[in-house]
Amino acid sequence: MPEQDVTVGQLLLAEYESVKDEQKARIGFRDNLLYVTLAVVAAVIAAAAQAKQPSMLLALPPVCVVLGWTYLVNDEKISAIGLYVRDDLGPRLAELAPNAGGFTTFGWEAYHRSDTRRRSRKTIQTVIDLTAFCAVPLAALVVFWSNGDAGGLLVALSVLEALAVTGLASQIVWYAKAA
Repeated sequence: MPEQDVTVGQLLLAEYESVKDEQKARIGFRDNLLYVTLAVVAAVIAAAAQAKQPSMLLALPPVCVVLGWTYLVNDEKISAIGLYVRDDLGPRLAELAPNAGGFTTFGWEAYHRSDTRRRSRKTIQTVIDLTAFCAVPLAALVVFWSNGDAGGLLVALSVLEALAVTGLASQIVWYAKAA
């Protein structure tokens, strides 16, 4: 078998394909987390209403926090991959192109970020994320607290859940500002 040399450019293109495949997979997974959250919320609310047990609503905050955190982490990795392609991988590949004359590799990675409505879309997405992962479980806690016939242990648990949801909300806002 003849020996074939692999160029740096080929390695960088292979890395690009690999990180873009990871990014695509993460986007699909992240986006499905919203649907899963909606399904879980609907199921828990329906079960609590049918059983007439507001304490069942205490299942929502931990589920929403776990799903919301997973959503947030995937969203951050998706953005990090884009940043890596724009600021590291693309320029290294461009350096290898002879007589590139200012050629920008992977131009889409920067171009789509220059849309004039990007900021409003990001704001709306942040509101959606806060609603799905934070407002809904906090509303469930308010319903639980307004019921008034819970024991001290469940109330203490609900306060811890409220703190966890509030922590997630702060992270969602912080990541949105960083983006």
